[in-house]
Amino acid sequence: MKPMNFLKKLLKTTPTPIKSTLTITSSNGFHMRPIAKFANEVKKFDATITIEAKEQKVQATQVPKILSLALETGDSFILYSVGEEAKEADSYLKDYFNKLMMEDSKVEIAKQEDENYQAPSIYGDTIVKGVGIAPLVKYKTIEIVDDTKKSVDIKEAIDLTKEELLNLYKDSIKGEETQIFLAQKEILSSEIFEKEFKSIEDLDKVFNQEIENIKDTKFKSKVSDYKDLKKRVLSYLGLKSVLKLPNTPYILLAKDLLPSEVNQISKTAIKGVILEEGSLTSHASILLRSFNIASIIVNKPICENSSCNYPNVIIDANSGDIILEPTSRDLRKAESKQKKIILENDKSYSKRFEPSRTKSGRKVRVLANITDVNSAKEAKDDGADGVGLFRTEFLFTKSKPSLEEQIRAYREIFELFDDITIRTLDIGGDKSLPYINIPKEDNPFLGLRGIRFSLYEKTLLKEQLLAIFKAHNGKRVKVMFPMVSQKEEFRRAKRVAFDVAREHNIDISNILFGIMIEVPSVILALKVFDKGVDFFSIGTNDLTQYLFAIERTHPILKVDLTSPIIISALKIIIDNTSKPISICGELAGIEEATPELINMGYTNLSVSSKLIPSLKEKIRSI
Repeated sequence: MKPMNFLKKLLKTTPTPIKSTLTITSSNGFHMRPIAKFANEVKKFDATITIEAKEQKVQATQVPKILSLALETGDSFILYSVGEEAKEADSYLKDYFNKLMMEDSKVEIAKQEDENYQAPSIYGDTIVKGVGIAPLVKYKTIEIVDDTKKSVDIKEAIDLTKEELLNLYKDSIKGEETQIFLAQKEILSSEIFEKEFKSIEDLDKVFNQEIENIKDTKFKSKVSDYKDLKKRVLSYLGLKSVLKLPNTPYILLAKDLLPSEVNQISKTAIKGVILEEGSLTSHASILLRSFNIASIIVNKPICENSSCNYPNVIIDANSGDIILEPTSRDLRKAESKQKKIILENDKSYSKRFEPSRTKSGRKVRVLANITDVNSAKEAKDDGADGVGLFRTEFLFTKSKPSLEEQIRAYREIFELFDDITIRTLDIGGDKSLPYINIPKEDNPFLGLRGIRFSLYEKTLLKEQLLAIFKAHNGKRVKVMFPMVSQKEEFRRAKRVAFDVAREHNIDISNILFGIMIEVPSVILALKVFDKGVDFFSIGTNDLTQYLFAIERTHPILKVDLTSPIIISALKIIIDNTSKPISICGELAGIEEATPELINMGYTNLSVSSKLIPSLKEKIRSI
């Protein structure tokens, strides 16, 4: 075959890649946890998927290589998809990436209070609030050699580490923290660790190279993850590094901490942590917040001598002060603050099951926003008066659930509470399902979202309503339709519900039907809606988005949720409705806004379960 003919044939048979440009909108950048989740989704498709950015092209399954690109807020990359499922992969991964960006919330900087200590104070940034008084202990590790493990080869050690991380992801601490272990597992699953290592020195070179790739980028705090992984792998090879800690109360001073070490210190008499390096978004910081250990980052060395002998150090993470040599007056002040914090926390937690009433006697119900059975159980344990928002999307995320699966999940949650508001499937905009084809839209936030999609597709809505009706067992349940903008949408949705009940001969006399107020058009038609619905719930996040015409995921434009414009809108709503109403958006959990919301007449606030005890105590002080 002539060279030119061969070239023509090659060009004809080489598939054209599908290209999409994606932009980093999270203020945290495209960091390790979302990268790991994204890479995990990429593996599900029969396609070769790559990422191109900064004149580099890397496999979209390779977490270390994507991380080394150091993609920050505002950066873009091109997603290339080639293969049998290229089209499906491109469509799904674009939606999934946008969802990751939206969910990757900015780490809020703790608001520090003013404080005056007599002795010289070292000032730092607060990771976790709290006050501790104890001797200062400098970070020190000891090496232990376990000869019984020397028979394990490096590949097996890596596999055992991945298995360990997977188990931590499944069984360990909840929420954002679990993603740390998944991210670490995905690093070890990348091709750079699939090679045959002849020695520990070879393995060490790979880790050192990956550390070198990110040490001067925004993601330099993730260096500790590579060090942590190396430590875990070496422990399976018989080389164990253990953090040496006292049995008595202490404040730990460290340059930085590995994620596994935070877990270790949480089980000791730790009273505080001072980090000389690091960031508020590092995995160590996330875990310190999870374990609620008072901690501060100073970003400078504070103890030059090796002994670092300070027997009575104060760490006041409420103000950001570290006092190495406090006066007796300083100690009294810190002890007083410490006792007050303990009393407030104990008081709010011990009273979490009690009703919350203002000083004037007005009862305010604090409800929970939940996503699944586990979060429902947590809400119950944290003192929730009921469920103000049951997001049902968790059941539908990866595959379409059967009717029986839905019934079981709903029934288990319904049995925990007497007051439950369940929201029908809310997809579209930034939320998608891999098995549902929503027509491509230039402005998805203004398109087939929430009830609009459900009335367009109908099959999922009918089956979900049937599952709710079969699961409720005569208990009063509130069914809430999202993204309603016109009265006809509510009427059509309710008509579908009654048709389903009639077709299956189910009594739904205990079922109430309401809407989310999140589209401004509803505010202009409140009197009309008030005649038809049984209840309202205000989703302040989307309502803010649509009031200001600013997308929630926008990397630059932001809106203060306590803006006078939002407060004015809430006043208009409460003044023009007679039906029960609650607030289930982020604003409900901002304690600074609580007095104003209650004074306006809002007595049903739905928040994440961890906020319930303190919010109830805040209400009692109003």
